[in-house]
Amino acid sequence: MLIFLRRRILSSALPLLVVILGVFFLARLTGDPANLYLPLSATPEMREAFSAQHGFDDPLVAQFGDYLAQLAQFDFGESLRTAQPADEAVLRAFPATLQLAAFTMLYAIVGAVLVGCLAAYRPNSLADRIASFLSATAASTPDFWFAIMGVLIFAVQLEWLPTSGTMGASAWVLPVVTLMIRPFGVLVQVVRGAMLSALSAPYIKVARAKGAGEARVVFGHALRNAAAPALTVAGDLTVGLVNGAVVVESIFGWPGIGKLMIDSILQRDFAVLQAAVLLTALTIFVLNILIDIGYALLDARVRQGALA
Repeated sequence: MLIFLRRRILSSALPLLVVILGVFFLARLTGDPANLYLPLSATPEMREAFSAQHGFDDPLVAQFGDYLAQLAQFDFGESLRTAQPADEAVLRAFPATLQLAAFTMLYAIVGAVLVGCLAAYRPNSLADRIASFLSATAASTPDFWFAIMGVLIFAVQLEWLPTSGTMGASAWVLPVVTLMIRPFGVLVQVVRGAMLSALSAPYIKVARAKGAGEARVVFGHALRNAAAPALTVAGDLTVGLVNGAVVVESIFGWPGIGKLMIDSILQRDFAVLQAAVLLTALTIFVLNILIDIGYALLDARVRQGALA
């Protein structure tokens, strides 16, 4: 297992470096921060002093070298907007995104397991056809469209839910449902397909012949063997939630890492943007490692391949 982890860590080092390189240079294409932070009447001397103070007058290659040197010392720079360490702003926003992703995936997994198992237990039944139709619709629904429609219908017209914020349980409904709809639809299809294969396996017939109850057969035997592909897909969807919450957080004013990235781009706050992207990339890297470990624990063939 240690050899397997070492291989995964080494294979992920290059993509992580590419992310750091890309965000550093692409952020500079958004424009000169002096145009935002200095008045329109600023003289050329004031602009030069601003650039020199923040190191923007150096060549980009030299700036990138200084950035890497700072990273080696766990120094993520200083926010242009607040003059505070960039990592502090990121660490304040990141828990909100993690909480949103955690609740979303919890509800999506529980709902998908129940619906997927029900659909697979009676294939081609009315419940199976309804579950297949709803899951396909949910999996193909764009998050941003559903978010806008949710705000328009439930917040503006019906006034049942708030349009933004985090105060109270009602403020969580639209963001969680918006993020949950696609993972739920995908997972229902995955669980249904895996359960159909598991329920037709010989060991299920043996379990029923021994007098095992249907609940034990479905959730104790079949679901355990169908969990491996569902876990892999759920892990990938979780990574997508952390990485793709930018639009949803911006629409609902959710104070998470996605909204912080958008604000940092608009405000050309390079240090905060770089810290946010780096922390997100590291989180995705750790999640992928945990997914691989969980998959190896569920499937002995993966463990044997990891040890080979």
